[in-house]
Amino acid sequence: MKRILFISALMLAMGINSSFSQNDSIRKEYAVRDTISEDIILFDSDELLDIELRFNITQYRRKRDKSEYLDATLTYHVSQDDSIIKYLKIRPRGISRLTICDFPPLLLNFKKNDAVPGEFNRVDKIKMVTHCSAGGEDNLLREFLVYKMYNVLTDYSFRVRLLRVNYVNSEKPDKKQVREFAFLIEPVKSLGKRTNSVEVETAHVTQLHIKREIMDRMAIFNYMIGNTDWSVPTRHNTLTMTEGSYGGLGSAIIVPYDFDYAGVVNTHYAVPFEGLGLESVRQRRYLGVCRTEQEFSEALVEFMEKKEEIYRVINDFPYLSGKSKKDMINYLEGFYRSLDKRNSIINSLRRDCIII
Repeated sequence: MKRILFISALMLAMGINSSFSQNDSIRKEYAVRDTISEDIILFDSDELLDIELRFNITQYRRKRDKSEYLDATLTYHVSQDDSIIKYLKIRPRGISRLTICDFPPLLLNFKKNDAVPGEFNRVDKIKMVTHCSAGGEDNLLREFLVYKMYNVLTDYSFRVRLLRVNYVNSEKPDKKQVREFAFLIEPVKSLGKRTNSVEVETAHVTQLHIKREIMDRMAIFNYMIGNTDWSVPTRHNTLTMTEGSYGGLGSAIIVPYDFDYAGVVNTHYAVPFEGLGLESVRQRRYLGVCRTEQEFSEALVEFMEKKEEIYRVINDFPYLSGKSKKDMINYLEGFYRSLDKRNSIINSLRRDCIII
């Protein structure tokens, strides 16, 4: 699916208009899409949040039905002697991970009238990234850090919150419980409120419709982390937004997400797109539109200025092994070494870039 969409986008000079949006059908007392009515506090902290999530894990793993919601309860402690219980519905989500992973990502859907205070107050519907399979927490933590790295560069980025989840199978509560890391992704409406922007859902959008500095930043960032799993026209792993009314060329904002196919994450299932001629996701390929040497030079400045801060995101993170941190830094160094040799990286970007 990913390869077909990507190759089609290239063949049509990034002019396809399609979408991976999903329509959910559930009872009215639950949110009908990724929404938020007021400010939430969930993403205001970087502190690890321990929760318990109880649902029918057997059915979730066996059926993998994105149209069927399961009853669930979420419990977390607000103090040593007090805890909060939230009643919600959950379902599997995703595209490739839905079939590849033993434990696919989740969509958490809270009751709209649930106003219990605490971390999840005001949250209606939210995406949760889970460990793909047993022993897969390294890749999950790496992907979490990619989101945090992009936060360093721009506010036009999804915030994330790290969880440690105690999964309880409601059908077999006495069975040994699974305890793994996961993370939540900021709802689109929360991102929009924070950046004074709204999602562009229907307009035909290409890279030329995105503000130049924002488009170049995202494309170079994806090049830096070795990610080719994105497309603007097909809205594949990208969110298009606008400040005020959508104004056509050079007016929109682009926000990337889903970095599990990035070379810096290096999941066991990630493969490069066939049409690019790459042998591994660890190889880089620039997929942004072509710019002048001066424009590329200007876009690269903030990456050099933010280098140490980006590295601190990795090095100061307490939950990833030293070996994995070293591997991530070494991979990013491949980008920064070529950035030190300015002509080297600019030549690479201009060689790979897409002419529209």
